[in-house]
Amino acid sequence: MSETKKAADRPSAAPPAASGVDRFFRISERGSTFGREIRGGFATFFTMAYILVLNPIILGSAKDKFGHQLDTGQLVTATALVACVMTVLMGVGGNLPLAIAAGLGLNAVVAFQLAPLMSWADAMGLVVIEGIVICVLVLTGLREAIMNAIPQQLKQAIGVGIGLFIAFIGFVDAGFVSRVPDAANTTVPVQLGAVGRLTGWPVLVFCLGVLLTIALLARKVKGAILISIVTMTAVAIAINAVADIKSWGLTTPKVPDKIVATPDFGLLGHFSLFGAFGETGAITVILLIFTLILSDFFDAMGTIVGISAEAGLLDDKGQVPGIGRVLFIDGAAAIAGGVGSASSNTAYIESAAGVGEGARTGFANLVTGGLFGLALFLTPLVTIVPLQAAAPALIAVGFLMMTHVKHIDWERYDIAIPAFLTIAAMPFTYSITDGIGAGFLSYVVIKTVLGKAKEVNWLLWGVSALFLVYFAIDPVEQILGVK
Repeated sequence: MSETKKAADRPSAAPPAASGVDRFFRISERGSTFGREIRGGFATFFTMAYILVLNPIILGSAKDKFGHQLDTGQLVTATALVACVMTVLMGVGGNLPLAIAAGLGLNAVVAFQLAPLMSWADAMGLVVIEGIVICVLVLTGLREAIMNAIPQQLKQAIGVGIGLFIAFIGFVDAGFVSRVPDAANTTVPVQLGAVGRLTGWPVLVFCLGVLLTIALLARKVKGAILISIVTMTAVAIAINAVADIKSWGLTTPKVPDKIVATPDFGLLGHFSLFGAFGETGAITVILLIFTLILSDFFDAMGTIVGISAEAGLLDDKGQVPGIGRVLFIDGAAAIAGGVGSASSNTAYIESAAGVGEGARTGFANLVTGGLFGLALFLTPLVTIVPLQAAAPALIAVGFLMMTHVKHIDWERYDIAIPAFLTIAAMPFTYSITDGIGAGFLSYVVIKTVLGKAKEVNWLLWGVSALFLVYFAIDPVEQILGVK
């Protein structure tokens, strides 16, 4: 982040707070306004509203050990409810523009790795245990200490990597980039469009959305990201009405037949804390919990640092304000996700869209959380925004976060190489956690071979050892006889 941007986001002489709400959220103090916070809250919601469709698809498509599947309607309710409650709690308790919802990747682990070995209730119980362990790590100060042990420039690399990662997500979600089918027998993993070129109206909507978004940003138009999302949704609805389009992906932009839907809370509280131990054995359960914890722990850590850095909220030491509360709420979100059968919930990188719109405080979360609350009853309405209309926001935010790369000293290989691996591994592995692990391990190794091992905080040694196990989990499981 440039000094100019810092000065704009955090003025040295903040105007006096106009109300108790302003003072509580420190809106004026952080150089923001109610308008910017509201726009940011809307932008964040629209860029992550897909989770209301995607999470039920992922969890609902899997069967547990006994052949049972979760009800889609109940999953939509659970997903919206937990996201609403925990996003608002993060806003009030953590005062960061950091929305929370069911974690992608984590829900896949629950659906396709946990459920086949046990019942759904047992699987959600492991998610609750994971959240409890993370909260304990926060209360002991260990999680915060690990975050503070990360060198400042490596934190900046995490932010840059996340920027590239979410931009890649945007390109993939919109269909601008797609996976090359395995039948092609090629080593090229992705390609332009679905067939090596751009085809169809949905991708055109995305391309026009990108051009509109960057044009508005270049003109410094207030509400640029939100204006783009709303405008391109309207364009998509119009196109869908007149053109013959096979599929828009997860959500189809058309005026729904009904606006109101009745929520079904049938999955709430459907979990078993210790049932998995009887179904699969202690060693297997411990390894599964370890995988959940490590993924959630560092995915959330990277997101929190990246979003806070982009919002200009890191202090002089590169630390997040009120980090203890923020980390505890994130851990509690995992517990809430298990209790609600929505899978582990965590901080969402799409919150960067709200930050790009100007959000700097937890007040934006009240807006985002409120919209998730409305989604409990207005699901048909809030799911008309196609990914092609929301994805341009991720491209724009990816650019904004990429600007942090200038703060990394590329002449120092002991920091430059770990920074590069962190940045590159996130989009290439489609995982924030894997990028952080690659950065940590390479940092420790390079410091050691340069005779600077004493410069590495002991916590980074421990975390790097855990990442070594994480990356080598398959042979570890074979050694332990799990497979």
